[in-house]
Amino acid sequence: MSGNETNCRCLQVTEKNKKLDISMASRLSVAPMMEWTDRHCRLFHRQFSSHALLYTEMVTARALTHGDPERLIGKSEAEGHVALQLGGSEPEVLAKAVKIAEPFGYSEINLNCGCPSDRVQSGAFGACLMRDPGLVADCVSAMKDAAQSSEITVKCRIGVDEQEPREILPDFLSRVSASGVDHFIIHARKAWLQGLSPKENRDIPPLDHALVVEMKGLFPALEIVVNGGIMSLEEALPHLDAGLDGVMIGRAAYHDPCAVLADADARVFGMDSPRTDPSDAVRAMYPHIEAELTRGTRLNQITRHMLGAFTGQPGARAWRRVLSEGAHLPAAGPDLIEQALSHVERRAA
Repeated sequence: MSGNETNCRCLQVTEKNKKLDISMASRLSVAPMMEWTDRHCRLFHRQFSSHALLYTEMVTARALTHGDPERLIGKSEAEGHVALQLGGSEPEVLAKAVKIAEPFGYSEINLNCGCPSDRVQSGAFGACLMRDPGLVADCVSAMKDAAQSSEITVKCRIGVDEQEPREILPDFLSRVSASGVDHFIIHARKAWLQGLSPKENRDIPPLDHALVVEMKGLFPALEIVVNGGIMSLEEALPHLDAGLDGVMIGRAAYHDPCAVLADADARVFGMDSPRTDPSDAVRAMYPHIEAELTRGTRLNQITRHMLGAFTGQPGARAWRRVLSEGAHLPAAGPDLIEQALSHVERRAA
């Protein structure tokens, strides 16, 4: 595939995404993941699905208001529908961050009310906010007032620590939605703020997907997306059939983007779209890679997000080995990727 062809493909993806309503895009989304869902990762995921909603890593509102916005939240048009996730608990700072972010063209700006890390706890935001729905309502109200075009949404847990989810979650949704927010992504686990690490908080607290479905029944006017423990497209589809408005997938989409995203346009969005071959998705990244190399970006900063492109396929181990061993070298470029591709393509022939 030539550079002109790949550039054309990215432009076509962008035009399709502009026409697709954000509510439809959120039927399938890739979760915000720290150190993973940067702009290189998002562009690679976009090669597999024209329509899935992609999220940034969480950016704190204070960092955005005091730092370099282009470095922190810069994105390309070719990424299509992207949601920016902000962390914070000060309404005026969040409002300022929204105003800074608006010119970047994010489809959605999301408030993080679910992260349990020590960092966010020390800043009194993330999952801590589940204890203070009144403050969350003030935050999103200020964000909505500051937004001109981006939808404001909330990502939360079903509760924290000793809270009883069936008691606190309806109250949380009721009070926060009264501020004008009608789109919630609910991670269907409690967060334990003491005693469990962020990694353990992704796995140990039991899942309660049924509770999220119950919330949709209690609040039919709200758009409710379920997150947590969903590992494949096959596992995602029953949640849509149960009446939820969307499904968010995290680590599985990162480690095996082809399995989660390559059939999504057809199976989730009803588009007459051919399945994307992972080799084509890799080569579609070449114009971006070549442009980034001229700016001083190392190849491994991009290809580290592409190691799972051939998960479960013959030659996948050699693909990962070639990139892992060579992409950090100063002269590494598309030729190294072609070398890595030869292992999977030769095995598939």
